[in-house]
Amino acid sequence: MTMFSFASLLLLAAAANASVLTLQSPRFSVTSSSGSQLRSEPISLAHKAPEPVTLSPTDTLKITFQAVDADSGKGVQPQQTFLRFYDEESGEEGIQPVRVTSGGKAKFELNMAKVPPSLPATSKAPLKVSLIIGTPKYSPLKISLFDLFVPASHPITPHPDEASFHPLPFIEHTFRPEQTQPPKPVSALFAGLVLSPWVVLLGLWARISPRVPRLFSAKILPFTATLGAFEVLLFWYWVDLKLGDVLLYGGVLGVVMLFTGKYALASISERRMASQK
Repeated sequence: MTMFSFASLLLLAAAANASVLTLQSPRFSVTSSSGSQLRSEPISLAHKAPEPVTLSPTDTLKITFQAVDADSGKGVQPQQTFLRFYDEESGEEGIQPVRVTSGGKAKFELNMAKVPPSLPATSKAPLKVSLIIGTPKYSPLKISLFDLFVPASHPITPHPDEASFHPLPFIEHTFRPEQTQPPKPVSALFAGLVLSPWVVLLGLWARISPRVPRLFSAKILPFTATLGAFEVLLFWYWVDLKLGDVLLYGGVLGVVMLFTGKYALASISERRMASQK
């Protein structure tokens, strides 16, 4: 507690020893677009102007003053000089820096034809305008100047990409309906059409009674079995297999068929040669 009191006393002593900064010849004026002066009044450091300042879309507000040392009267160039525009209704504020020369002279212009971006958006409520000055070795200075009525801001034009930052509608996935099976009579009809060539083939074979006595001989049977394996592979592909699997298995069977077929043809050739002798 003692340390806190001691620090407070040091701050109070430093504030008491700080020099006092004041303004000399502070004045504001309002001019029209043609250059004619509509209003010009000195600025009181004790209280703000009793009547608010009103600007049209083409008017210009000018504020001039000189920051001086209250004791010596010499001009002082503060490190920080700002005009604060505050809207009590919306709570928004705009800070506009003021340029001050080395001699302490300052001049600020607010042209309503070219409103700075720092000016807050306004409606019908006035802006509270105050001057804030701060610099080392001097006590800070804050002066309420006047209430300022400016033209109401235009509605903000929506950005073309604004819709991209809004919540998107909920995505509802639509799935394809489950595939339905055709009626059984239709399936039976097409199955009969597929099997009909085989029925015709077996019927013709039964009428001509082909003789194949050596079809199942030891030298020809491997080739016959390979042909049967190809038929099974095609049926399996129709039922379940994928094209890549069919090509793989078919390639293996093709190599086997090459050798078994060559061996079967060689055996048939030997029998024909033997029968001719």
